[in-house]
Amino acid sequence: MENFLALHCFCANFATTYQFSMNNERPLILISNDDGYEARGINFVAELLSTFADIIVMAPEGGRSGMGCAITSKEPVYYSLVSKREHLTVYKCSGTPVDCIKMALHELFTGCQPDLIVGGINHGDNSGVNAHYSGTMGIVVEGCMKGIPSIAFSLDNHSPEADFEPCAPYIIRIVKQVLKRGLPTGTCLNVNFPTTIIHEDIKVCRMARGEWSQEWEEHPHPRGGSYFWLVGNFCLRDEYPQEADRPNLTEGYTTITPVQIDITDYAFMKEIKENWEI
Repeated sequence: MENFLALHCFCANFATTYQFSMNNERPLILISNDDGYEARGINFVAELLSTFADIIVMAPEGGRSGMGCAITSKEPVYYSLVSKREHLTVYKCSGTPVDCIKMALHELFTGCQPDLIVGGINHGDNSGVNAHYSGTMGIVVEGCMKGIPSIAFSLDNHSPEADFEPCAPYIIRIVKQVLKRGLPTGTCLNVNFPTTIIHEDIKVCRMARGEWSQEWEEHPHPRGGSYFWLVGNFCLRDEYPQEADRPNLTEGYTTITPVQIDITDYAFMKEIKENWEI
């Protein structure tokens, strides 16, 4: 009961913060990831944004990469407070990245909403079709479906010790633009940083067309049969690579891809209505 009351007092405090943010005071930002709450990327972006915003982190208790928009439905989900200081409060959650967003909005934002949801910074890029598998993108898709402006940030570096410092000025600029201008209903942003930022300007791109091949690495099991590790090579299948995120990322550009929740193919829907004999 004590924890329940503490949570609701906490929510009441942040409801006030949210109202203040509407008057150009500190905005309220919810952050999650798919690498776990202890990952270097999420801690970097949380500290960075806490310089001008009030930050709530609700992130998985461990790695949840490749979860996409997965949710937990066959077992209970729990969360707990990790740390709290001025402008930055961190929670860990037993569920998926999307579970984290659902839980935070349900438990911590009663009577208010965050001004922005941020996914990342992810260790590894989410360009091209990777966006469909990504738990980092699952976070912002969930936020977008809730009507909250949402941005995913990813760095093309899988190392746990990746250096995120060069990304900082770009993150601040993009976040402040979204806080100022908002995003269209049903649209979120997928931002990818190259391993090394070579070009200062940002490329606004579409998703690269391609596919993963040779996706399984087979090994003999000591008790018979085989086991497999997911690996693979990305094969670009794009007629106009200069317009796409993955090729520009490879050339050292930071890329932004606006992503829509509505995945309906309206042109083909028209074709079906007019020409199919159904």
